[in-house]
Amino acid sequence: MTALPLTDREKDLLLGLARRSIELAVNGKRLPALELEDYTPSLQEPGATFVTLTEYGELRGCIGALEPYQPLVQDVCEHAAAAAMEDPRFQPVSPREVSQLKIEISRLTPQEPLPYDRPEDLPRLLHPGLDGVVVRDGPHRATFLPQVWDQVRDPADFLSHLCMKMGASPGLWRKKLLQVSIYHVEEFEEE
Repeated sequence: MTALPLTDREKDLLLGLARRSIELAVNGKRLPALELEDYTPSLQEPGATFVTLTEYGELRGCIGALEPYQPLVQDVCEHAAAAAMEDPRFQPVSPREVSQLKIEISRLTPQEPLPYDRPEDLPRLLHPGLDGVVVRDGPHRATFLPQVWDQVRDPADFLSHLCMKMGASPGLWRKKLLQVSIYHVEEFEEE
């Protein structure tokens, strides 16, 4: 079941909470406990999100979850703080950087398995710009949000980059059947 789209007011509220969470985190303060009853039913229901931070158009942090395990509003707050402080690819965001950050939130739909019989069929099954993709090989997995298609437009290249992100050789998807699933996102960002 796909959740109803968020209202503009709910999106603005989540973006404001994400920014507040980042401000607290970079200043070494704990996130306050949320009073869930203060939020709409859509924000109280379980949700999986990724929070992406950019600074001057460059990626500065991105953390999220593929499966919903907590209320949507809590998920956004925690992932905003984690994107600022815990993305292993970057140094933690400093207090002076916060005003330069642009926040983007991606709310994920449930994953759907993408069955295929031959590796060479896989690129044709993907919808560039629309599908978020998860690849798994045993205990290893990686995902790219649909927004990554803006940088990597060719499905074969997209799969190769995803294999590298998973820690495998870029051609792994050409040599064996991987577990592949897709999802979509409701994406919104600060003006």
